Amino acid sequence: MKLIHFPEPTLLFRHDQAVEDPRDGLSLFGPLDKGSPYGIRAGVIGTKDGVRRFRDWAARIQGAVMQPDPDELFQLSHPPYPGFEAAFRVPLNPVPVLEIEIQREDLNKTLYLANKHQRVYGTVDLYADRILKALKDEDVKVDVWFVLVHDDVYKYCRPESHVPAAQIIQLEQRLTAKDARRLQTEPSLFDEINVAATPYLYEPNFHNQLKARLLGHDAPTQIIRESTIAHREPEFLNVRGNPTRKLDSLQSRMAWNISNAVFYKAGGRPWKIAQIRKGVCYIGLAFKQDGRGSDPRSACCAAQMFLDSGDGVVFKGAVGPWYSPRRGEFHLGRQAAQRLVSLAIETFSKDPNNKEKSPPGELFLHGRTIFNDEEWAGFQDAIDPRKTNLVGVRIKTEKVMRLYRRGSHPILRGLAHVQDARTAYLWTSGFVPRIQTYDGKEVPRPLLIDVCRGEANIETVLADIMALTKLNYNACRFGGGSPVTLRFADAVGEILTAGPLDSDAPLSFKYYI
Repeated sequence: MKLIHFPEPTLLFRHDQAVEDPRDGLSLFGPLDKGSPYGIRAGVIGTKDGVRRFRDWAARIQGAVMQPDPDELFQLSHPPYPGFEAAFRVPLNPVPVLEIEIQREDLNKTLYLANKHQRVYGTVDLYADRILKALKDEDVKVDVWFVLVHDDVYKYCRPESHVPAAQIIQLEQRLTAKDARRLQTEPSLFDEINVAATPYLYEPNFHNQLKARLLGHDAPTQIIRESTIAHREPEFLNVRGNPTRKLDSLQSRMAWNISNAVFYKAGGRPWKIAQIRKGVCYIGLAFKQDGRGSDPRSACCAAQMFLDSGDGVVFKGAVGPWYSPRRGEFHLGRQAAQRLVSLAIETFSKDPNNKEKSPPGELFLHGRTIFNDEEWAGFQDAIDPRKTNLVGVRIKTEKVMRLYRRGSHPILRGLAHVQDARTAYLWTSGFVPRIQTYDGKEVPRPLLIDVCRGEANIETVLADIMALTKLNYNACRFGGGSPVTLRFADAVGEILTAGPLDSDAPLSFKYYI
């Protein structure tokens, strides 16, 4: 048995300063990218109360947000938030450049519809249509749209939501979900029938459907429940006068997370990995069954590509019979695999940071299953082996293997058990000396890392995966348990299958998170 420990990867910030914790780097040195001097131009859409709550919250994060817990160790793992401009070196004006108010009366007309497809589609319409209209008609440029959703939207616009009987609004049911799916391939001669089928083409999930319907329109969104930023207002208190959501101890964490995501969605990189190897490209494959058809094998594939610059791009692959119900695994056909990697290499070559316009020297494909012969042949068809070393890596959470240490703390994050030249267990969660804690509730589980195709040094692969756990711009935390190549695989797949997409063009990762 060989046990080794990988030191914590460092992140690079302004002035080429490298530290372990992104909150330290932002507080001390500022983000890697300078950002626009005018700051973040925010657009806000929501109810009248939602817009007001956003203004109040944006005003609060102009200054420091402290944790109420006096415990020293808690403060280490939840450091104070210094204020938006202090952390990101650009302003976020509490007064948005554009405000769009959703009338509560309009919301009530869709929010309580009995049919979940009509309910969610109609509710998303209220937001998506007005954002798209503003993009077309307004002269002002919005960097990020804050979508403030009332908690009733969260409550009633998810796949398993049910409206109370006393509030249900019944509409004439002209179609069943089965009829609507059939109309995708066999359109009716009557346009009104085809229009009535439209809500059934989308997943009844407000978050995923809104993201999907705005893809390709240059409208990055930050979706926030009103109770998240105003949990102590009377509307969100229980009969005893206490908040229904216990968020007091999470105020600085939420300020960090939302602000960091907003800075990234506005076009700035908060940080990048300091020790990243030049000319290396990482691709995570994301699959999602497409339940809109009758074939249980039908699935959508997407590739999440992350460059050495820290940028992320998502490619939508073809929908096809990629799922095997018998084995419970997803595998691409040869042509589909070739197209996906060809598109990734083409995008890598066109990246502005790639001065030589050359293909990647190394391309790592991350997946949750071992690549089969057909799809691996397709991946190889897309590369020039003289210029690019292609490596396939399976990454999955191990459910059996555990390690324990004496004392009150779990094992260190970064510990690895190298089983052989191609297989290892890597603990990406565990005790972190910098914050003197383990941010978990059970014995840390390792990732099983298997270099299943191609050739690469196993320790290099492990070091890269450790670094990729720190590239999550959707949050501002010390590190995650999964590499970013796979962390958002399910979320990306959900958005790509939430409805019919108008474009297959590669889009920045910021539109999906």
